Amino acid sequence: MPRDIPVGNGKLLVTFDRYYRIRDLYFPHVGQENHTQDAVCRFGVWVEGRFSWMGPDWDIRLDYEPETLVTHVQCSHPALEVQLECTDGVDFYENIYLRRVVVSNLAPRAREVRLFFSHDFNLYATKVGDTAFYDPGTRSLIHYKSNRYLLVNCCDPNRCGVEQYTCGSKEVRGLEGTWRDAEDGELAGHPIAQGTVDSTLGMRLPLDAHSQAVIYYWICAGRVYHDVRRLNELVLDKTPEVLIARTRNYWHLWVNKEEFNFEGVPEDVVWLFKRSQLILRTQIDHEGAILAANDSDIIHLSRDTYSYCWPRDGALAAYALIKAGHSGIARHFFDFCARVVHHDGYYLHKYNPDGSLASSWHPWMHEGRPRLPIQEDETALVVWAFWRHFQKFRDIEFVAGHYRPMIVKSAEWLAQYVDPKTGLPLPSYDLWEERWGVHTWTVASVIAGLAAAARFANAFGEAHLYSRYTRIAERMRDALVQRLWSPSDGRFARCLLATPAGDQLDTTVDASLCGLVLFGALEPSDPKVRATLGAIRDHLAVRTRVGGIARYTGDTWHRSVPDQAGVPGNPWFITSLWMMRCEVVQAESLKELERSLEWIRWVVKWALPSGILGEQLHPETGEMLGVGPLSWSHAEVVAAMTEYLEKRSHLMERSGKLQHIHLRGRYADRYVAPHCWEAGEETDQERL
Repeated sequence: MPRDIPVGNGKLLVTFDRYYRIRDLYFPHVGQENHTQDAVCRFGVWVEGRFSWMGPDWDIRLDYEPETLVTHVQCSHPALEVQLECTDGVDFYENIYLRRVVVSNLAPRAREVRLFFSHDFNLYATKVGDTAFYDPGTRSLIHYKSNRYLLVNCCDPNRCGVEQYTCGSKEVRGLEGTWRDAEDGELAGHPIAQGTVDSTLGMRLPLDAHSQAVIYYWICAGRVYHDVRRLNELVLDKTPEVLIARTRNYWHLWVNKEEFNFEGVPEDVVWLFKRSQLILRTQIDHEGAILAANDSDIIHLSRDTYSYCWPRDGALAAYALIKAGHSGIARHFFDFCARVVHHDGYYLHKYNPDGSLASSWHPWMHEGRPRLPIQEDETALVVWAFWRHFQKFRDIEFVAGHYRPMIVKSAEWLAQYVDPKTGLPLPSYDLWEERWGVHTWTVASVIAGLAAAARFANAFGEAHLYSRYTRIAERMRDALVQRLWSPSDGRFARCLLATPAGDQLDTTVDASLCGLVLFGALEPSDPKVRATLGAIRDHLAVRTRVGGIARYTGDTWHRSVPDQAGVPGNPWFITSLWMMRCEVVQAESLKELERSLEWIRWVVKWALPSGILGEQLHPETGEMLGVGPLSWSHAEVVAAMTEYLEKRSHLMERSGKLQHIHLRGRYADRYVAPHCWEAGEETDQERL
């Protein structure tokens, strides 16, 4: 079940399911220590002897306020004649989650409406050794274990502080939890519980006929009691309304910090472009890790999550944020990479937000022989993205500190991890993490990574490294054409596999072949490239009412329908946006460029109302499958739109529709495709 409206500040992340129930609460790292692991924090209403928790009986609309990470949630229950209008946010600076609820009595008579909030916390993501108690000093409920404290408090129109509460045990001796105690409209008032515990607070609101009242509810997160006490005092001093307002203003400024020319761009596309930046920001830890997704429902499939930093996903997300002008976030990501890079120069499978090595299914031994369990594109793309950061922001002092211990270290490893006979990279796992071989996507990314390292070396005056990395990249590009082109199929192969009978091409049509264009390994006008992209369009188009592009022919991950003509696999947002980006690169006129927008219009159509994008869609119903939000999907929206806008500006300049052209291309990219042309910098072709 996707997380429809996540809110966070880089340290505290709170996510909700479609029924507006808190499902994940991460602290002190985004994606690490989910304090509601395998649990649900409920929100319910009692009125006139009837009770209902948020669920299928409610009409719930989950969204955000425009251009912010402050939610706009509407909940109505016709039978109870109650309507709630809710606003949620995590303060942009302090670790405080806040909720504002406007309660409307729709009945033509005065009534008392009671709101109940249950807290099923599992601190440190375990259900053992927690304590929940009522704290008279702060008039709040506090859950704690070791160095994790969560304080819950509220205000109604007449007073602040918890008046009705209970703490109790759950999942022992047949006890379900204190949320059951709320369903008669009263709470028992137990002041403390230890072990496997939960708590519930209640609020009474006497309302006249057709009247409203406003209440506030908040959760403070800290490491010790004094942390949460201080935060609680801050809320009471500044008021929840002020904290929500300042958070609203902060995110509005953040997402509009750069100026883009959106003239003629459909409003829904601009909306998704901005919304994707904000949603992507919720998935990034304050210490730099860019998490793939924070949706704990996936744990029931594999007993693991996506709450990890894959260097590839992080590099591609950093690239998108760089293109959108967010230098600081990208800097933190590269700092994170510098901390976790292996002393030999490569990155392993994935990492926890605190930089420790994460779980993996890549073996270190295969058929009795050691095997380096890596995806080589992850190393190459970090270097490639770092160059894009330097190219845009010219932050020389920042790069200087990472040049030799990170950039050169990784470049040297990339330069050595090459088959001397073929000139291609040695085998590694593919970007889909399914097969071992020499993959076209990986080759393209390594060419781009070595080219980026060469430019860094040139910028820092190390001509010998520039020549070495350039020579290896050139040879690799030649080997790519010679060894991964399939003459019989008239397109590039997905990968080269070593078999007992010798090297064999895997000619499965795979959308990852777009990497040839995305990383500029080959010219987009090359007939071989055009033929390969044409094959992707022909073979991977999902020919149902949903549409979109599948990952590859015969994809079985979350397969929703039997193998059948027209459904090579489920459609993915990422692969469909790759087609847009490739068309942007290849567009030679404004008319051709405009046609590429159809891909992002398709993404807008199938996004959740809040703008959330998951991994893939059911090919017949359009239901979102897999985790959500998926950072990579949102990053592709941002990358596609910035590249589209840059290409449009470039084509308008070329056609004379813009009057001023400023050229400053000292470190122009040779291996980055023309779609990466930036305003004010000419490409190699233009310079020639």
